[in-house]
Amino acid sequence: MSIEFIVGDRAGAARAGRLVTPHGEIETPVFMPVGTAATVKAVSQDVLEELGVQILLGNTYHLYLRPGVETVRHLGGLHGFMAWPRAILTDSGGFQVFSLNELRKVTDEGVTFRSHHDGSSHFFSPESAMAAQIGLGADIIMAFDECTEYPADRARTQASMELTLRWAERSKKYFEERKHEVPWGSADSTQSLFGIVQGGMDLALRKESAERTIEIGFLGYAIGGLSVGEPRERTREVVEATLEHLPADKPRYLMGVGTPDEIVEYASLGVDMMDCVLPTRAARHGLLFTSEGKISIKQARFAQDAGPLDPTCLCRVCQRYSRAYLRHLYASNEVLAQVLNTLHNLSFYLDTMRRVRHSIRLGEESRSF
Repeated sequence: MSIEFIVGDRAGAARAGRLVTPHGEIETPVFMPVGTAATVKAVSQDVLEELGVQILLGNTYHLYLRPGVETVRHLGGLHGFMAWPRAILTDSGGFQVFSLNELRKVTDEGVTFRSHHDGSSHFFSPESAMAAQIGLGADIIMAFDECTEYPADRARTQASMELTLRWAERSKKYFEERKHEVPWGSADSTQSLFGIVQGGMDLALRKESAERTIEIGFLGYAIGGLSVGEPRERTREVVEATLEHLPADKPRYLMGVGTPDEIVEYASLGVDMMDCVLPTRAARHGLLFTSEGKISIKQARFAQDAGPLDPTCLCRVCQRYSRAYLRHLYASNEVLAQVLNTLHNLSFYLDTMRRVRHSIRLGEESRSF
């Protein structure tokens, strides 16, 4: 098998469904914690399981550089290497490569780039990005694309979109020829390849990109190239307009978003899958999400606060520790501060998505999420 996607209940444009993968069933809409280098920073895999994480995201660029694809493949792919029995999605590394700016050179053949670790030179093409992701062995992998910068004029945006479409065709061709080489695969158990819709902030180009990506044919479709500096209102406009052109029977993945309010908003528009580094990155900087809004735990006003971080939260952090203690850990630069802060933020995101799914099943639209 590869994947199977079943849409169940609906509430307006939102839908609750099931995404069945070789490594488990995922309830959608789903938030995917980011485990860039085969680890969600500060949280062990057993705790992620306890939190109810159904699928993790890994990054091909970082894993390609360290420890290397062949090392991961030899140790059973990412599932075996990081001892994670549930589903995994890997991105192609395109966003990371294109964020290198001065350290890359793009041609039709692919991208030459320098490692941010040691400056060594490397090359990614659609074919080599597919080979790397097949070796890493995630359940869902992404076509190699170019993330268009913001702002960009129409000519630049169209050229970037055309390049992504050519790379999508090459990604699919290589994948279809080699997909059974996945470390855990067999003749009837393979990975699934998703295409990525680009087109910048131009709604006409987004429509064209969606239609032509669908013509190539993928098992799921991602909306890429957003959260790159544009206003939030523009992000929503592009997402909503693009979703209109994506198949209703395939999973829709919005890449690299967002705050708790944003993931609720995008789920209400009909997005099925989302990922973001925000809950873990914010936690490391003392920024915590609660039912009462964001809290910066480093503030002195919490030094004597004996109350829980979030009185309505049932996570192990809120059930056990006071705001004063969490503030003390952060101010003392204790490693435990990162651990507990990350646990809470991930719990908050995952609980938010549980409430969204529950509301959709009850037929309630976004105002009730």
